Amino acid sequence: MPPEPSWKRSYGAIWIAELVAITGFGTTMVAIPFHFKALGVTDAASLNFWTGLTASTTALALALMAPVWGALADAFGRKLMLMRAMFGGAVLIGAMSLVSEPWQLMALRTMQGAITGTVAAATVLTAGLVPQAEAGYRLGLLQTAVFLGNSFGPLLGGAVSAALGTRVNFLATSGILLVAGLLVATGVHDSYVPPVRTKRLSLRELLPDLSLLARTPILGGLLATVFAVQFATAVAQPILALIVDDYVAGPSAEGVAGLVIGAGSAAGAIAAALIGKVSGRFGYGRTLVLCAFGAFAFYLPQGFARDPWTLLALRVGSGVFLGGTMPSVNALIAGNCERGRQGATYGLSTSVQNAGMAIGPMVGTAVATAFGRPAVFFVTSAVLAGVGFIVSRALRRGSASGTARETA
Repeated sequence: MPPEPSWKRSYGAIWIAELVAITGFGTTMVAIPFHFKALGVTDAASLNFWTGLTASTTALALALMAPVWGALADAFGRKLMLMRAMFGGAVLIGAMSLVSEPWQLMALRTMQGAITGTVAAATVLTAGLVPQAEAGYRLGLLQTAVFLGNSFGPLLGGAVSAALGTRVNFLATSGILLVAGLLVATGVHDSYVPPVRTKRLSLRELLPDLSLLARTPILGGLLATVFAVQFATAVAQPILALIVDDYVAGPSAEGVAGLVIGAGSAAGAIAAALIGKVSGRFGYGRTLVLCAFGAFAFYLPQGFARDPWTLLALRVGSGVFLGGTMPSVNALIAGNCERGRQGATYGLSTSVQNAGMAIGPMVGTAVATAFGRPAVFFVTSAVLAGVGFIVSRALRRGSASGTARETA
């Protein structure tokens, strides 16, 4: 590990680059459903279908490729993988400005999922860079960058799309990602030294390393939690802009949708930093329980909101508690990683996470079509309540058996 000033400088560059990159990705979040409308997809069922399908295929590609990129990170270096995700995203999202058919946009978004994955790459790089005692705090701060990007991006995307159109939105994102990649290339020192290899990577090495689950039993429960949290949030994610569009008439819908989406992410950004700072003392497991139940309490009434401003207020509340979930889980994973296997472990975690993000929009689209778009919030709230109950029960079992330290 490099001297402390060195890792802090590298971590600062990672944090800024990830903030910039997620801002770029968030810029397109608002644009996707409105670009489908610009391509001629106007009836509600078709719009639900294309929006949900595109979100699912993007996340599915992320899930399938995450273990591959994780193995390559362990084999060739973590900084290289983060640069690949950012520069690759810049090329593919720039190409989206040229599409003329809905299937072309879906295909490029799917390729984006296969090539990108900056959050996982930055998490692996950070976990191997910072001292173990700082892991919870630094991963929490990294999650803050993700939430801030997800709040700035939709606000910027809504404004750009409303003023200049969705095609310009994609070009703006491409430029933002190029800047992020250059920040990593010039500002990050990767302290990880890949092992000397005498032969090429085998196919088996590129597949998910399920032996990690056998060697670290607690990892299975943590990955199940990751899946559930991501599934819960992904159920509503692609439908949210369309829900706002139902409440707001006229061309201002893009801007209001960006505000609603961005406000929840901004609240999560602030919460991730604050919760990451104190969760190590309070207990990561107990923090996770509190955040799951808190998010449930704010998600449930979103299904009854019928105007964008009530929805915005409730999104802020749910964002506060969601902001503390993933830093807590990532800190638990970091504390149970085998040294030298962080890439494989977080690759597996990212694969599970994106499986939840792939299945969530499918369920959300089906629920929205069958029961109305606001019904997606009821699904999310039920899953979050389940996470809270299951983790709290695991904590009680761990306490009774004397193994609470593993989960708290």
